[in-house]
Amino acid sequence: MAEAEKTTEGIENELKRLEEKIGEVERRLPAHSVKPPIMMELLELEDRRDVLLKILEKLKPAAR
Repeated sequence: MAEAEKTTEGIENELKRLEEKIGEVERRLPAHSVKPPIMMELLELEDRRDVLLKILEKLKPAAR
C-alpha cells in the first residue's frame, strides 16, 4: 500500500469518527437556549472536519 493511500485511509477514518462525534453533539443541542460550551465543541469539530476534507482533497489526486 502506498504511503498516500495509508494517509488517505487514516484521514477517512478520522473523518468518520468526527462525523459520529458531530452527530452526538448535535443530538445534545437543546431546541432552545443553546449552551455556549456545546456550541463551541460543535464548531471545533466542524472546523477539524473541514481541515481534514481539504487535506483529503489534496491527497486523493496523489494517490491515483
